[in-house]
Amino acid sequence: MYNQNLYKILDNYIKPKILKRNNRYKKWEYGYNEDHDIIIISKTGEIGEIYEIQNLKIALPKEERVHKFENDRWTKTEYPKPLSRIKTVFHWREYPEDFKEKWFGYIDEEFKKREEGFWFYNKGKPTYLTGTHYMYLQWSKIDVGPPDFREANRLFFLFWEACKADTRCYGICYLKNRRSGFSFMASGEVINLATISSDSRYGVLSKTGQDAKKMFTDKVVPISVNYPFFFKPIQDGMDRPKTELAYRVPASKFTRRSIEAGSEMIDLEGLDTTIDWKNTGDNSYDGEKLKLLVHDESGKWERPNNILNNWRVTKTTLRLGSRIIGKCMMGSTSNALDKGGRNFKKLYDDSDVTKRNANGQTRSGLYSLFIPMEWNYEGYIDAYGIPVFDTPKQSVKGPHGADIKIGVVEYWDNEVEGLKDDQDGLNEFYRQFPRTTKHAFRDESKESLFNLTKIYQQIDYNEDIKNSLSVTKGSFMWENSEQDTRVVFVPNKQGRFFVSWVPGESLQNRRFIKNGVNYPGNEHMGAFGCDPYDISGTVDKRGSNGSLHGLTKFSMENHPANHFFLEYIARPQTAEIFFEDVLMACVFYGMPILAENNKPRLLYYFKRRGYRGFAMNRPDKRRNKLSVTEREIGGIPNSSEDIKQAHAAAIETYIEHYVGLKETGYGDMYFQRTLEDWARFNINNRTTHDASISSGLALMACNKHRYTPTKTIIRESVDLGITRYDNKGYTSKIIS
Repeated sequence: MYNQNLYKILDNYIKPKILKRNNRYKKWEYGYNEDHDIIIISKTGEIGEIYEIQNLKIALPKEERVHKFENDRWTKTEYPKPLSRIKTVFHWREYPEDFKEKWFGYIDEEFKKREEGFWFYNKGKPTYLTGTHYMYLQWSKIDVGPPDFREANRLFFLFWEACKADTRCYGICYLKNRRSGFSFMASGEVINLATISSDSRYGVLSKTGQDAKKMFTDKVVPISVNYPFFFKPIQDGMDRPKTELAYRVPASKFTRRSIEAGSEMIDLEGLDTTIDWKNTGDNSYDGEKLKLLVHDESGKWERPNNILNNWRVTKTTLRLGSRIIGKCMMGSTSNALDKGGRNFKKLYDDSDVTKRNANGQTRSGLYSLFIPMEWNYEGYIDAYGIPVFDTPKQSVKGPHGADIKIGVVEYWDNEVEGLKDDQDGLNEFYRQFPRTTKHAFRDESKESLFNLTKIYQQIDYNEDIKNSLSVTKGSFMWENSEQDTRVVFVPNKQGRFFVSWVPGESLQNRRFIKNGVNYPGNEHMGAFGCDPYDISGTVDKRGSNGSLHGLTKFSMENHPANHFFLEYIARPQTAEIFFEDVLMACVFYGMPILAENNKPRLLYYFKRRGYRGFAMNRPDKRRNKLSVTEREIGGIPNSSEDIKQAHAAAIETYIEHYVGLKETGYGDMYFQRTLEDWARFNINNRTTHDASISSGLALMACNKHRYTPTKTIIRESVDLGITRYDNKGYTSKIIS
């Protein structure tokens, strides 16, 4: 069974007493509520359910006036024919007062739905639509006619409304699958906002200027044209413009008071609002002020255009000083990393709502949202807009009556299986229809030094929801806080270690002392590799991580052979904490360590603590050929070209034999961060690949015999004084 984790409903998040009291007096205000760390999207003063969508807590309006359609699901309401004949506000004014009175209630109700949203029963369940979502479903016309209700889009619009409500937020960075409807939803929102805003500017950008123009002419303008007269201001210029949609003549505000008084309808003051598109470039919309910027296909900006540079510029168009006055609606699938995907990935990662600065903003200012493909894939959404995740026992009906016989997860698995021998095709499928963010940012296979097919096979296997992996997060510590006694492993969600195997108690903490120096007792079982760091902090507070990997050898002991059992990639507050972490791991497993000695503080720390016996010497040199420092502390340099090549070859060989799909099944390399680092590894720029460095050193440590130099034996011929004869022919002849 598929278990969704896209959102959850938080029960009793707010104390019932507080919730009831504030609802009674309608005290809940639209926007961010710091006291409860929620974003309120209700405009009625009352709240109901609280959704958590990818770590963003959103308070919905209180359930009220739930509409029931005849078929118990969303149904677009037919536009009354008498009103459909009216094209403009001026035409409306020509009608008699009794006609206006008859339709005033209908029009007023539509304005209310637009503002406050709409409740309806969907398969018997009260379901809330934001005002924007309602306008999209009821009044927007897309390429296939009226849009279908989809639960995925409902969650998207809830998240988007929260972005609009939160004064700390610049908008949304939406990572999506192909054909998710984002372009039409964004176009609908442009028209929805522009038709009620005065003196405002709205902009559209895409991966190319031609794409932006096409979105404007084929999506934005048709939605505007098909709006009912009471929502639509009078356009300036052409009915279907190519470059700019201008609302110069103000829309009219419909109120019962104006009808009852028999007065003329009250005009909103000076609308003067425009929507246009720009050519793609770093400085698009530079120097302008925007109410809404639609950023379509932002994951596909290729050189020389750079989405990161553009966002740095356009972000300033959405604010006055520190006050955010506009929002950005950004959405896209991702290209390969070297074709614009890397910049979009950085923007997406910088939009994580769990990582905020002191002003409460994410690094980008945007809020990231990812909706997996199984939520929004055409052909696998039932008549109620709910995804058919699992294969049903009996076929179910889609929104247009088609039978759905298998679940979308099974369909996706079948597609992946069919592409397993075409890695580039598979990567493209993953990017177009991702089930995880890692799928969405999957890179091309031709760029990697190692076998990406096998690496990604292993990554996908590890991420498979049907696969339960035995990886535990935790910490090592000295028993009773007494150094140099016994080390114990404690599972801990805040720990820095990821561990997939722990030796039996009899094999733990095996070491022996020789001449006052500690030596590992389980060297025959495995070894560690380490990429250390020396400095506790750096000026820019970035610096590389310390990295440690443990790998088993083949032995007669009861343990998995050739198995990476430990991953540590972290940078604690001080270097000494890192050193002690590494030392405790080595002592617990009783295994030696091969570390880079270009940053020698770790190795000096081992020696000072009495554990020089744990620090391996470089395996490619005999002891009498080691330098003075190498004999003192051990370790291996990273500068030698031979070492670099041997290191990369060790990882390459391991991947070929032990990673991904094999004849006996999948490999047991469970550390995703390391696999992803291997996928990105660049032998000419190793400084950013901490995990690859330490894992490669672990492989070299466990296979040190491969690198041991052999003695060259020079054999000299010795004359024993014995005469040799050539016996060819009839007589023997002495060989000179």
